[in-house]
Amino acid sequence: MPAALLTSALLVAGCGLFETDASPGATGPPGTGSAVGHDAADLTGTVPDVDPSILPQESLAPMPPARLADGLVPPTNRWFSGLVLGDEPLPVFPVPLAFGVTGGGFAFGLPDVQVTEQSILGPFVPQVGVDVGASSVVVTAYDTASVTLDLLDGAGSVLGTVTLVEGSPVLRYTAATDQTATLTVAFAEANGAVSAEAGGREYVLVGADDALSGGGRSLDLAEGGSVAWFPVPDDAPDGAVATLAEAAAHPVTGTTLAYGVADDSVTTAITYETGGDAPGSGTVVVRLPHQRESDGATCDLGTYATVRGSVDVCTASTLAWASPAVEPAGALDLSVLGEDARTELAEQVRADASALEPRPSDTYFGGKALARDANLLALAEQLGLDDVAAPLRTDLAAALREWADPAGCAERDARCFAYDPEVRSVVGRTPSFGSDELNDHHFHYGYFLYAAGVVTADDPALAADLAPVLDLLAADVASGAGDEDFPALRVFDAYAGHSWASGYAPFADGNNQESASEAVSAWNGLALWAQASGDATLEAQARWLLSAEAASARAYWTDFDRDDPAIDGFGHTVTSLVWGGKRDWATWFSAEPSAMLGILVLPMQPVAGYLAGDPERIRANLDEALAGPRDDPASWDVMFGDQLLMYAALAGPDDAAAALDVARTLPDERVDDGSTRSYLLAWLLVHATA
Repeated sequence: MPAALLTSALLVAGCGLFETDASPGATGPPGTGSAVGHDAADLTGTVPDVDPSILPQESLAPMPPARLADGLVPPTNRWFSGLVLGDEPLPVFPVPLAFGVTGGGFAFGLPDVQVTEQSILGPFVPQVGVDVGASSVVVTAYDTASVTLDLLDGAGSVLGTVTLVEGSPVLRYTAATDQTATLTVAFAEANGAVSAEAGGREYVLVGADDALSGGGRSLDLAEGGSVAWFPVPDDAPDGAVATLAEAAAHPVTGTTLAYGVADDSVTTAITYETGGDAPGSGTVVVRLPHQRESDGATCDLGTYATVRGSVDVCTASTLAWASPAVEPAGALDLSVLGEDARTELAEQVRADASALEPRPSDTYFGGKALARDANLLALAEQLGLDDVAAPLRTDLAAALREWADPAGCAERDARCFAYDPEVRSVVGRTPSFGSDELNDHHFHYGYFLYAAGVVTADDPALAADLAPVLDLLAADVASGAGDEDFPALRVFDAYAGHSWASGYAPFADGNNQESASEAVSAWNGLALWAQASGDATLEAQARWLLSAEAASARAYWTDFDRDDPAIDGFGHTVTSLVWGGKRDWATWFSAEPSAMLGILVLPMQPVAGYLAGDPERIRANLDEALAGPRDDPASWDVMFGDQLLMYAALAGPDDAAAALDVARTLPDERVDDGSTRSYLLAWLLVHATA
């Protein structure tokens, strides 16, 4: 949809001003964009018009114990999910701090980043501990970037409240009763501040006034009294501690999100609300590498080293940043191909269409197969192969109707969806990779949305038939605003700029995401489905998600700054697994070097051009992934060999031509089950011709 029409549609839908000329062209290093006025980010998510009751209501797997107040939707796939869900509360990582629940209260610290050949490690190591005699904890509120946690005594009465805020170096505790809190380190006044050394770093305590006792290890707090701590930044200039102390005196009470979409960039804006005279009064925030070009932030308070890299400490009420716009795409452009290339490709399409494997019945591999066949259909139709395209379209429409039958799970145990009213999620009856525990839903459902978007792009009647269930898949992973049926943006972390894959995050290193490329592809599928189904509001949101996730995928997975001193010593060109508390050159499924890069580029949908950029970085990433030199065809006979060949083509036409020669004889088993040799050749032919 042209930008002007999309703008009009959004205004009609009541989503607010949609400015197409407010964002300058994107510039800067990978994963960043030009600064953009946050007044361009004035779109907010809406509750989708969907009805989960059309699906069977059942729990395919029991939800773990939840430390969650009544009325809150379980916060799966969040940076703090492990704190809430599971037998015991696990550490979480509200950058830059790490936080954990202890026997009588809580502890926190600034992770001391340690770098090895294989990993960038920033685990939770308690540096300051606070014991208030608590027996349990419960989360009472959460929003875009903040979490409110109550500490309870043995009778279930509230002793006090802790607020965790992504992007804030300040941790605040508010007492609900008169009490004495015991500290694990002694604080004392020196140089105009109350501070202590812990873990090799100076921590400042704000709000203690006359509350310190017991040699600086006790805090005598009255009901309603608050204290806050923050670590002094590295290279903090004169006056930085005073500025941070002032921020700590104005606690963040909540956060809100807005976004904007323009032709060349998208904007994300998080507002930190405080109890000051004006929203965000005196707020200090930490700016991550992908946010480096931010509007409205003054970043002169020093830095911290984190597993994400060096981060700046800034003053801002709203942290707003731009990311380069990525255009949704559901087909390769074959118009650039000559007659010989079209003939070669047509022969391969006919061969692949006659030998398609049966589609699996689980939501991951079943979804991948639908996307595979949708790409084959797009090729057949562009090549004018009506005898191939017509039956394939009929078959795909039937397969999508089967999956989108609301009553499907009342009739069969596969290729259908149910709604879990306990965890508030749509779950496939035949799970895979823990999808019944809410793992990877955006990966899985992105393939369905992509296939449906491609197949129904010119078939509005089919789109209308599929919409009741396909819209539920979209709402499950990307509801614009939360209600009693779905949380807002279940998987996407607006501050971090990317999604989290684990549903319950039962890990001491926080949540994680491996296949950042499948996350990008999910939002591409969401955008294509929104276009096909005529949902302009969802399309704008999907374009924002697509562009934001693509920027962070490059900033932390494939194209990060290898010269950043915070990660000096890391021996690889990519990090294939990003956690809250570490980054690894590792995968969940293989130790093969090709897997480390392959999982970051598949499924190489037509939108995968976002991975282009520095040709030398692409070649360096491939040199690390392959079994030998790039000019040796045998080097590509590795896991994800076809995906790596397509990635190689992004380095330039000559690289694409060389990859094409290899692809023609690549062993069949090296063609991914979510792709075909037809699509592989088409991608390389197009890029070799560019």
